[in-house]
Amino acid sequence: MRWADLLILLPAAWYQLAAFPFAALFHQLCASGQLSPTARYVVATSAAATRAVTAMGSYAALLLIPAAASVLVLLSASPAHVHTWVFGLQMCWQTLCHLGLGSLALESGDARPAVALSAIMLLTQKATSLALDVHEGTVLPQTGQGLLQQALPLCSYLLYFPALLGGPLQPFSSFQVQAESLGAVPLPLEAAGWRCLGALALQGLRVGMEGCLPRVQGCSVLAALCHAWMRALLFRLAYYTQWVLDEALLEVAGFGLEEGQGDLSGSELWVLETTHRLAVFTRTWNRSTSRWLRRLVFQRCPAQPLLATFAFSTWWHGLRPGHVFGFLCWAVMVEADYRMHPFLSAWATSRVAKLLYRGTTWVFTQLIVAYVLDAVEAESFSALCLLWTSYKSILPLSYGVMLLLLSKKAKQN
Repeated sequence: MRWADLLILLPAAWYQLAAFPFAALFHQLCASGQLSPTARYVVATSAAATRAVTAMGSYAALLLIPAAASVLVLLSASPAHVHTWVFGLQMCWQTLCHLGLGSLALESGDARPAVALSAIMLLTQKATSLALDVHEGTVLPQTGQGLLQQALPLCSYLLYFPALLGGPLQPFSSFQVQAESLGAVPLPLEAAGWRCLGALALQGLRVGMEGCLPRVQGCSVLAALCHAWMRALLFRLAYYTQWVLDEALLEVAGFGLEEGQGDLSGSELWVLETTHRLAVFTRTWNRSTSRWLRRLVFQRCPAQPLLATFAFSTWWHGLRPGHVFGFLCWAVMVEADYRMHPFLSAWATSRVAKLLYRGTTWVFTQLIVAYVLDAVEAESFSALCLLWTSYKSILPLSYGVMLLLLSKKAKQN
């Protein structure tokens, strides 16, 4: 199995694999009673700082500085304004890091800038989620405790080592309960083992499909579309493998996820690969990030929440030309998807018509996902122009026309 292939798309994969023994040791120390709750926070944060320096080198400072600043803001700002301050701090810092490290991560063979950017993006998720909890009153300030006792759980949540480089967003309250009750939870070897076997199977499938990729290359339009679809599928399989490994690492460390908190389950994998609705794919893809975006932007935006959510997601991902174009196309096509499916499903009344409707729209969904991937991967305006003027743009343009024609119809959510 070529696990090294994951390093091309997901630079943090090797560091996640190397962290498994330390996660098991941490869980064992907690279960044996050798670490008090305070000591657990200290060890989890210290291990995270060590992992950051090991994986990122000097770039680790770009992660530790905003984490410390966010903790200070969470402790000093009033609940009414804490979210605004933390959001502004994290997004401004992350934008500067994207501007400074984005080209370096693409052009150099050094994986450390890409690992650092990924960790900073995850930190933004956790910091803004925690600030929203404080703002909404679901997490209350621990009055009567010393400054260090208040800061330790917050700092540990933002940086705890199993989720430093990857993993779904976990609510602070859930993290705190698990961190303080690890002694009563046995090491979940069976659950983690099944996840690792799932990751191995996904990687095996990816390697097998990668060997078939050169065979579908050709000059015909059909061969080119098949090639683009297979590239997109290989991309998704790489991410599925990473998500399963991330969740297995959390299981081993004792921070198992509650139902619905993870990024990928068997049912979600099935939905992602079989749905004929682009909107369903969008909601299911990277589910914890989708929930975070929904809470942070979609539910708080009074006008055009879908467009605002995709616009913020573009900002969060780095505002490269490919991101701007790809996410804008994605937003338009999801909006069209909401309006066209009620019209098409009403037309498909017979069994044959329903099969034709579902099969055709499944192909369209797969090709649109491949198109968005091509756009996001484009590293220059010239590459975007080539994509825009190619035959691949016919389907997205058709969705845009459908949106204009059906703009008066109600959306089906």
